[in-house]
Amino acid sequence: MTNVLRPEPIFVLGGAQTDFARNFAREGVELVDVIDEVAHAALADARVDPAFVETAHVGNFTAELFCRQGQLGGLLAMVDPAFAGLPIGRHEAACASGSIATLAATAELEAGRYSTALVVGVEQMRNVPGATAAEYIGGPAMWSGHEATDVEFPWPHQFSLLADEYERRYGLDEEHLRAIARLNFDNARRNPLAQTRSWRFDERSFTDDEHANPVIEGRIRKQDCGQITDGAAAVVLARADRAAEWAAERGVDLDEVPRITGFGHRTMPITLEAKLKASAESPYVFPHVRAAFCDALGRAGLADVHELDLVEVHDCFTSTEYMTIDHMGLTDPGRSFEAIEEGVIAFDGPLPVNPSGGLIGLGHPVGATGVRMLNDARRQVAQVAGEIQVDGARRAGTLNIGGSATTVVSFVVEAGAT
Repeated sequence: MTNVLRPEPIFVLGGAQTDFARNFAREGVELVDVIDEVAHAALADARVDPAFVETAHVGNFTAELFCRQGQLGGLLAMVDPAFAGLPIGRHEAACASGSIATLAATAELEAGRYSTALVVGVEQMRNVPGATAAEYIGGPAMWSGHEATDVEFPWPHQFSLLADEYERRYGLDEEHLRAIARLNFDNARRNPLAQTRSWRFDERSFTDDEHANPVIEGRIRKQDCGQITDGAAAVVLARADRAAEWAAERGVDLDEVPRITGFGHRTMPITLEAKLKASAESPYVFPHVRAAFCDALGRAGLADVHELDLVEVHDCFTSTEYMTIDHMGLTDPGRSFEAIEEGVIAFDGPLPVNPSGGLIGLGHPVGATGVRMLNDARRQVAQVAGEIQVDGARRAGTLNIGGSATTVVSFVVEAGAT
């Protein structure tokens, strides 16, 4: 376990998520409309007025490409008179953009600059053809013009290479990847906000059938992929002293209010080749992913992953989730299959992974994913997760990555007696 200092807790007073099955272009709504909707929904969930917010942060990856829109802080400042004049920043770290926005907000609160913050993650990705979407989210999150330049779908290609690396180091049965896909789609059926909740599959859907589950790139097949999604998520954060005032004003037991107790953040060189070369002598394919997760556990005062009740992880592809299983410490390196075969990560297992459905089942609006993970962790430990509630959950983890695990952010969220 990494030796890290324990931060002051940052309380998560409320949050919201849009329905990830929506298509914003078909509805005729723009980013500003979605930011308006999710920000006010989060404030309503926290039972606060817009004037409660003292600072705000927006996570987004590629609005300039998909929507020809930058300056997203200015869009947030448009949606309520109380937000005009606020200090607002926009943050980008590919698929970890929302978590980086959250880290910036928590840092401001911990530093005492402000006592409350609003974090919004948003992405629109379904307003262009699939091949164009693959192009827009391809090069910008890797070393553009230097990696995956001769493939149609860059990210399936890169994460197929990750599966290849597991095969080379430890062996890999692709049936375990298919099992991860099935598990996430099954979890998504419970989630009323999941993009795939009404999708239907048959037994061929999770096989090597070239019609029902065609190859996208390399080892990656259709059901191995996270979704191209329109969506947004938001959370309302507060420093401990302001959270105590908030709780007293509403007759709420502060001990039962979810709070962030640990975080981890690591960044590596952008190319996949550099990461794999750096880990050649390590038992872990991505040692920095392991380190970020352990940093979060250590800052929360936890000995290992088994002290969590659930984890929301970054399953942009099944090979990514396969990697997170051993990197979190659920198994020894290279033996993620044990947690799959033994049902450890199942919804009713000892440590459920992605009860929401994850990026494969719930959906992956890139800039919103980290915020969505945090909000789901909050909902779980507050016992308000509804149909996806993990029984008795009081402590949850998140593991969000950007690019080929270039940027890695992890949080621990807990509430009540644990």
